[in-house]
Amino acid sequence: MKKKRVLKKAVFHYGRDILPSSGKNDERTFIQHGATSVYDHTFNVAYLSMYIAVLLRLKVNQRALVRGALLHDYCKYDWHNKDKSHRFHGFTHAKKARENAEKDFELGEIEKNIIERHMFPLNIVPPKFKEGFIVCIADKISAVSETLGKRNSERFHVEFSSVNFRSA
Repeated sequence: MKKKRVLKKAVFHYGRDILPSSGKNDERTFIQHGATSVYDHTFNVAYLSMYIAVLLRLKVNQRALVRGALLHDYCKYDWHNKDKSHRFHGFTHAKKARENAEKDFELGEIEKNIIERHMFPLNIVPPKFKEGFIVCIADKISAVSETLGKRNSERFHVEFSSVNFRSA
């Protein structure tokens, strides 16, 4: 239980400028997988990425890991809406997310790479940094968990939509 609290605090700490932003807040209204919002999905991925790094005792840039995970789906649209521009979402959204994130936040090389390459192997160019591979794996685990639903996947699913990030 203590480890969960520490990991959650790390996500809030490194994401302190991202989580309260208007762009992230809009993500609460966009569905990602199943009934999970994009906001909750990206928080889940950030949390799980930290968990994987700690579990495997990997030396990573935790700040870049969390920030890249929080912004990996920062597309600013609901891809479920019928719109021709969303037809190839799986192939195009990573680049769009990076472009949007660069406009709204100051990003380092690792964060940009995490965002743009998180769809590997669907997008054929792999991440350049280990942080990117971690986010790739966490994203796939979270997507499966969220798609199957909380009842079938409570082990991996973390919902924080009602958490007040200012008090964490």
